[in-house]
Parts: sequence; structure tokens; C-alpha cells
Amino acid sequence: MSFLAVDIGNTRLKWALYADGARPGASPERQGAVFIENIDRLADGDWQHLPAPSAMLGSNVASDAVRRRVEEQMDRWDVAPRWVVPGSEAGGVTNGYDHPTRLGADRWVAVIGARAHARQRGFDGPVLVVMVGTAVTVEALSASGHYLGGLILPGHGIMLRALESGTAGLRVPTGEVRNFPTNTSDALTSGGTYAITGAIERLFRHLQTREGRAPLVLMTGGAGWKVSPALDVPHELIEGLIFDGLLALQHGA
Repeated sequence: MSFLAVDIGNTRLKWALYADGARPGASPERQGAVFIENIDRLADGDWQHLPAPSAMLGSNVASDAVRRRVEEQMDRWDVAPRWVVPGSEAGGVTNGYDHPTRLGADRWVAVIGARAHARQRGFDGPVLVVMVGTAVTVEALSASGHYLGGLILPGHGIMLRALESGTAGLRVPTGEVRNFPTNTSDALTSGGTYAITGAIERLFRHLQTREGRAPLVLMTGGAGWKVSPALDVPHELIEGLIFDGLLALQHGA
């Protein structure tokens, strides 16, 4: 008996296979990732020798067409694909979005995963959830488990491509984060990083003021390591926070 968790993002599909009954924080038995354009090779590639899961739950922020392509790769298994649809309450979290069903599934699942992490370690305060990928999201969760809302901003790649396309003669080689950049590469990298960390730190202050105590900050996402060194608030890098949210939803943790 096993459980397959699937996270379809804007750029890649990530998956993890867990033993039946696994809870948030558990290590997967197998895991992998493919770019969206390579989804049609899953059945004959990463999943070719994967034991048939007994249950599957996924988060999808790509199109319905991409979701259907993933489901086609699962046809050989006798498992019903299930996909998270954000609602008013799940996993101990109440949804404060104006229209709960319009909240991105990845954002909703990550907040649920963060709530599970906080409860497991006995932390009863507010939580700030940061995902750094193609886009960056920063989510505020109250001590009582109420999702207050969050921010969406472009990731490094989108920022740099926008500058390159909108500014004559500007190219975007990789630079370093500097306090006082003295070349264009460092200026671009530092500007993008400080835009992201500035947004995180601002929402941190808002949440701290509202709740009366500093929030636990959990950061996840493939580009989190780029942002982490420049972030001036205590935080932890958590790999697979969306998988933890899927586990919490699957097993009612």
C-alpha cells in the first residue's frame, strides 16, 4: 500500500511516493521531477517501474490539459486520480480568501503543510509560508489556523526577463547579491533578491503586529536557496512543503 503525491507547478511536475499512513515530514520512498514538456514520458520513464500506488492526490496550478496528460500517464494503475480544490476549510486551516475556490491549489496546500509542521513541533503561533519558484508567494497564517491572505510576485527569472525585454541593450548574466552593486550583473541579481526579501520581511512585520508575536517562517521551492541568505528574519528551508500538505489532507493530520 502506498500513496502518490503530485505537485504540478508552472515549470515542473514533482512527485513523491510514500508508504501508506505516512504523515507530514515523512521521507518519501521514491521521488522525482520532470519539466512540464516531458510529462508524456512519465509512464515509460520515471514511473515505468514504480509500484502501483493505492491512492493519489495532487496539486495542479497548470492547465486542465496538463492535468489530463498526467492522468493519462497513470492509466495502467488501478487508482483514481484526485486533485485538490481549495475550499473554506481543510487540514485544520480556515480559508480567508475572498473567493476560497480561487486560491491557487499550491498556495492552499503549502499553508496546510506549514500548519502541520507547526503543530508537530508544538508551535502555537502564527506562520509565514514562503514559496520561491517561477513565481514567489508569501502567505500569512494566524495562530488559530486562519489563512489571512498573501502576496504573489515574480520570481528572479521573470523579473530579469522583463528587464531584458523592456530595456534596450540590457542583458542578464548571473551576478551576486551585494550591498552596493558596482556592475550591472550584480545590480540585477541584488535588485531582484531584495525585491523578494523586502516583500517577505514586510508581510512578516504585518503578521507579527497582528498576532503579537513573531511568526515561524517556513520557506520552500526550488529557488529558495537563492533567497535564503539575503532574508533578514529567522526562517527555515523546508523541502517538499506541498507534499507535506498533501499528506496532511490524505490522512487528516
